[in-house]
Amino acid sequence: MADGRNGAQTPEEQVRALFEEAESSTAKAFEDFVSKPSFGRLIAMSAENTAALTSIAFETVDLIWRNLRLAGRADIVRLSRQLHRTEDKLERVLQEVESLRDDLAREREKEEATP
Repeated sequence: MADGRNGAQTPEEQVRALFEEAESSTAKAFEDFVSKPSFGRLIAMSAENTAALTSIAFETVDLIWRNLRLAGRADIVRLSRQLHRTEDKLERVLQEVESLRDDLAREREKEEATP
């Protein structure tokens, strides 16, 4: 008797051949699907929908925080802007105070210099 290879495949070889055939037909189907313009439109629409859902989720979370009377992202951003404006105003006041001090020191020096 022969080793069983006279044209007949072993079950392992049959499974491997079926797997390779399924893999190649699936790859061909995906290549055909991806090569069509409709696939690009599908990806673009998916990206738009993902961006819209993300925006809706952030707005919902902000609304929840607001309803719970807790500081949300928008509140923190608004407070940050107010804090920066206040710091800028304080810096200008400090510069003006230093300028007035310098002026006052010069005036005192003049008064002391003149007997």
